[in-house]
Amino acid sequence: MDRIIINGGNRLKGVINVSGAKNAVLPILGASLLCPGINVIYDVPSLKDVEVMSSLLEYLGASVSRNGKIITVDTSNVEARDVSEELMRRMRASNLVLGPLLGRFGKVRISQPGGCNIGSRPMDLHLKGIRALGASIKEQWGYITAEAGRLVGSEIHLDVPSVGATENIIMAAVLAKGETIIYNAAREPEIVDLQTFLNKAGACIKGAGTSVIRIKGVGSLHPCKHRVIPDRIEAGTHMVAAAITNGDITIQNVITEHIEPMVAKLREAGIDVEMENNTVHVRATGKRYAIDIRTMPYPGFPTDMQPQMTALLSVTPGTSLITENIFENRFKHVPELHRMGADIKVESRTAVVCGVKKLSGATVRATDLRAGAALVLAGLAAEGTTVIECPEHIDRGYENLEEKYRQLGADIYRERV
Repeated sequence: MDRIIINGGNRLKGVINVSGAKNAVLPILGASLLCPGINVIYDVPSLKDVEVMSSLLEYLGASVSRNGKIITVDTSNVEARDVSEELMRRMRASNLVLGPLLGRFGKVRISQPGGCNIGSRPMDLHLKGIRALGASIKEQWGYITAEAGRLVGSEIHLDVPSVGATENIIMAAVLAKGETIIYNAAREPEIVDLQTFLNKAGACIKGAGTSVIRIKGVGSLHPCKHRVIPDRIEAGTHMVAAAITNGDITIQNVITEHIEPMVAKLREAGIDVEMENNTVHVRATGKRYAIDIRTMPYPGFPTDMQPQMTALLSVTPGTSLITENIFENRFKHVPELHRMGADIKVESRTAVVCGVKKLSGATVRATDLRAGAALVLAGLAAEGTTVIECPEHIDRGYENLEEKYRQLGADIYRERV
């Protein structure tokens, strides 16, 4: 078992690069199942979740190879076989093979997916969508079985703008007969990137990034080459790293429009943020103000940045309110921050954060991906030594995080227990 050791108190300063987006590359890897042949994907981060998805594709018969940040996926010999329960349970995004396999082969059998325990993320909207396309679905003994001849386009109204359901429905519909319209679709940039990949492969999709997506089914797709967008959540995490350490960081490889909700809140909190082209410069002077945050679907403030902002507000003077509207179980980082001296009270979906003068190093546990990132940020700012157990959660979504922060002046390293 590894653990991350942080000797806090150093002011971070310098230049840092953002890796490719985890939440973009995973559905794109899934979508490669629809494109028989050799697909080449650039700027792929080295993450545990990418390794799991690659293993899942190989289990299905694909050939996957990596050369630096380039992954080549040959899906010529993929088969419609039952998906490994062990692989499905290792990652929530493994459910993104449901739509592609059904669209290509007309049948699929997968187990219920796993992933971070941050709240209820049922498959009902995914299944509602593919059922509307004409698939018959059976749920039994922890497995989902879906079968159809050729899927048929339909109008689908999502009860909530689910990212995963939107992506799965798009991938199922690209080879369906006729037109599919998704209403109340999720609008995240990663869905736009998925549309871009599929359209390069010969699909006909319009509207990603809006609440209405139209897909005209085509007869087949072909392999293509694609560069993944930068990770907006990683960029936001680095912005908070600058703020919480009173640092001065230039963040490169950023699509600035994707991070506007985080920029707005940091500026409201008194942090100096400047954006130009694909670069963000964050400078903190030590003066911060309490703010209120409500997580919302994109383009609102992202739930994936809520734990990191909680860490920042825990050392911000005054009382801040954080309302979590996406996942009901996403305050697991709070008890760990308590161990470091934070003053936070959680009632239902709201956290009342009373800023303290400083945090103190402690031994804490990363309970999920973004909670782990929040604890790293807290450790960077804390007085003394912080030990973070279970850093494998962090490895699911951040590439070389300790090395990146060491280059900015952090005293952070990993040791094997």
